[in-house]
Order: sequence, then C-alpha cells, then structure tokens
Amino acid sequence: MDWVDRMNKAIGYIEDRLAGEVDYEAAARIACCSTYHFQRMFSFIAGVSLSEYVRRRRLTLAAFELQNGKIKVIDLALKYGYESPEAFARAFQNLHGTTPTAARSAGAKLKAYPRISFQISIQGVAEMNYRIEEMPGFSIVGVQEKVPMSRAFEVVPGLWANAAQDGLFGRLWDIRADDHPVSGILGVCADGDFGRNEEFHYVLSIVSDRSPPEGMTKRDFPAATWAVFEAEGGPEGLAELWRRLYTEWVPVSGYELAYVPAIERYLPPEENRNELWVAVVPK
Repeated sequence: MDWVDRMNKAIGYIEDRLAGEVDYEAAARIACCSTYHFQRMFSFIAGVSLSEYVRRRRLTLAAFELQNGKIKVIDLALKYGYESPEAFARAFQNLHGTTPTAARSAGAKLKAYPRISFQISIQGVAEMNYRIEEMPGFSIVGVQEKVPMSRAFEVVPGLWANAAQDGLFGRLWDIRADDHPVSGILGVCADGDFGRNEEFHYVLSIVSDRSPPEGMTKRDFPAATWAVFEAEGGPEGLAELWRRLYTEWVPVSGYELAYVPAIERYLPPEENRNELWVAVVPK
C-alpha cells in the first residue's frame, strides 16, 4: 500500500542518516505530508516522538560499536550528534544504565531498540463520521503559541482556560467573518519544529478578513478539499479522533494529507460535539 511504502521509505531515509544530521523536513516530504503531520503521525503510531526514536536508535548503534570495536568515545559522540563526550555519556547512561566505558566489558547489560517498520493492522469496527468539503480560500486571526508535541493534550486545554480568563474569545468574536462554514472558535495546528521539544504552533483563532489586532497573527488558507470529522463529547473526543485519523483513516482513505494546517473547530457546548478539519488531496 502506498501509505505504508512511503512511511517505511521515510524511516529508511532517517536510518541511513543516524550517523550524521537528519533532515526531518526531507523525511516528511518522502512521507508526502507536512512536518507537523509527520511528527504527530509518527508519535501516534509508534508511541514515542520521532526525536526520541532517533535518540534511542543512535544510542543502540553506539552500544553495538562499543562492544564490537575499538572506536574512541569522543569519536562516537561526534558521530551520533553529541557536542561533547560528557553529553554523550550522560545520554548513554540514561538509556542503558551504564557508562560507555563499562559497556565495553563482557557481561554488560545494554538495551537495543530495533528499527521500526510500518504495516496495516485491522482495527476495531467503530465508525468514523466524516464528510468532504470543498472550500475557497479564507483567513484566520488569533493568538499563536508554541506547544510541545509530546504534551499537546496537556498544554492545549490550559491555553483555552487562559484565553477564557483573559477575554480572548470575546475579542475574536468581535472580528469574525459572518456566515462562514468554519464558524466558531478554532484551534489551528500548524508548522512543525524538530528542535529539542519537537514543537508546533497552535493558534486560538477565528475566521476573519480583518487585520490582526496587536498581539495576534493572521494566517491565510488556500482553496482546498477538507475531510471533516465529528467527535462527540469534549476535547478528549478530539484527542481520540486524531489518533484514529492517522492510524485508521489515512492509510486506507484514498486521500493524501495536504500541506495545510489542520483545524479543531469547537462547537457550542449544547451540541456535545466538535469537528476536526484536515485538508486532503485525492490520490
């Protein structure tokens, strides 16, 4: 299947560059998706962040080299992207529970994390309610924050709570575009940063054609095809929907993920549901 092949090729690209610099944006392009979607998709499927996977694989290979060769620790540290032998030794001990020097000894207990591979597995029979929408271009205006990928479902509710306390939603409502199909307060998930915390931008926003007030930012969306999914209940329903999007819908849908930020659309509480809007391209 195309999706499985692309993901495995992206992992192959990363594996070939563990001893050196990994270009995560290039890996995302091989997987035919944005860095944001690639980060999240990998985390949901593998159960760890991509940066953590790379760290474990590098330290696994480093342990093999220590046991089977005479390479110096300083050379090994530089080979696998550490700035100093001390930084490498700390990371090595955190993972393996022993020092690089002790790892050379016979009988040393070490950990090995194998290369990951992707395949389709049969999931549950629960339905996913979605529709396809064709939408002309539009703009959103709101407050943009950086969010660590690994803690998104912890951090984002706090952003909403702070926004409510600060009166942000009222200010957004005052600049809304009337009668737009993507009405209401939105959480826009954009970009992707493979730095230390593997972050993305989350924009608490509303559809608007106005110039952004002070402290806010504006983003323009192109005309696109959108897959719109319904999630019952509160934010926890959206969290589960994200997981199912990547692990169940994308691999078999006949659509590719477009290079466009995704949108969490929060509806009035009495509706007891929210929506996830993801731009897609037919295969």
